Amino acid sequence: MTDVLRHGRTSLAFGFFAQGVAFALLVTRIPAIQDRYGVSDALLPVFLAAVPILAGVGSVVSERLVRRVRPSRLLRWSQPVVLLALLGVGAGDRVAVLAVALAVFGLAVGALDASMNMLGVSLQRAYGRSIMLGFHAAYSLGGILGASLAWAGAHWDLALWVSYLPVVVVLLQAALVGSRWYVDGDRGGVAGDESASGGGGGGGVGAGVGFKVLLPLCLVMTFAYIGDSTVSNWSAKYLQDVLGSSEQLATVPYNVYMVTTLVGRAVGDFGVRRFGAVAVVRGGAVVAAGGFAVVASAPGPWVGMLGFTLLGLGLCVLVPQTFAAAGRLAAERDGRPGASDAAVARLNVFNYVGFLIGSPLVGALGDAWSYRGAMLVPMVLVLVTVVYARSFEGRVDRYGGGHERPRTADVGRGSNGL
Repeated sequence: MTDVLRHGRTSLAFGFFAQGVAFALLVTRIPAIQDRYGVSDALLPVFLAAVPILAGVGSVVSERLVRRVRPSRLLRWSQPVVLLALLGVGAGDRVAVLAVALAVFGLAVGALDASMNMLGVSLQRAYGRSIMLGFHAAYSLGGILGASLAWAGAHWDLALWVSYLPVVVVLLQAALVGSRWYVDGDRGGVAGDESASGGGGGGGVGAGVGFKVLLPLCLVMTFAYIGDSTVSNWSAKYLQDVLGSSEQLATVPYNVYMVTTLVGRAVGDFGVRRFGAVAVVRGGAVVAAGGFAVVASAPGPWVGMLGFTLLGLGLCVLVPQTFAAAGRLAAERDGRPGASDAAVARLNVFNYVGFLIGSPLVGALGDAWSYRGAMLVPMVLVLVTVVYARSFEGRVDRYGGGHERPRTADVGRGSNGL
């Protein structure tokens, strides 16, 4: 394994980590953002829905952009935009400023999520073994840190811009430095290698992979994020209103969920290497469905928290493996350099589809029926993943590393002297 790949893996992991911090700082301070700008309860859902919608647009645009520029370039410049947009959210003083900052944040997040996972998939193929879950573990770690920093800002009653500024300054500089070592594994170079990018370098990328082929993976991605958004949006309310916990205890399930997500992803790559992606995905789906069943039938808050713990351990493996499977499927059907990039960008859109559907779906069912019954719907959807598990098996390499190990000498060519 060359130093180029190792450095590329480390720098990309930091990119995932920085994104986890930034996103957590935004979503965990929504009440403070609402108070700062005087956004009404009626208008707030519009702002919140706009971010994933625009992120989906950004992901679609990314599919077009990577036909002409390397994903590493797209990531190099989208990450600073996300961080600066976050600072803009905290520093503005008018609703119009908030709208613009959130719009920029959403578009840039779509490009960032797509390009990060493109690089992760291509690096995994270069390594020849499963490493994708490790990147998403770094994202979970960043989310935990971001939520902790947000708690500290709220506890000390700091202005939003005061909370955001030092974090943005540190992450921005580190991300720009780290971006020098991004590796476009499938395209034969690193971010600093300009010779293979530019006009036509990836023309027609992924053209052989249509929506019908990706449909099973798109459904898995949607169902996984319906489950994830159910936990993030309804766990506290469910524990307090349905299971009778205290307000303080109701804040615990999401933190437990994040920690178990981190743990599951940290060890998940070893499971994929040992048992294969199909077995890990099936196991994750069954565990997640079991978690929803425990939550729905829990007699009290402590049993409910056990259910949310199982959800973290089960759901955490689905999204990284879905990206890896899409990239592998595209590479098997279209052998051109960067063939997986468009497939990853298309799949990434269903991240936001699931996020948009999940919270309103559970809320509507809870109001019309019961919140216990509402928890059974994401349970069934996640369990459907078992049916589609075969889509996660590569034609040649069933262990998640891609169907062909590229020559590391080619990957490191033109590598800034590394």
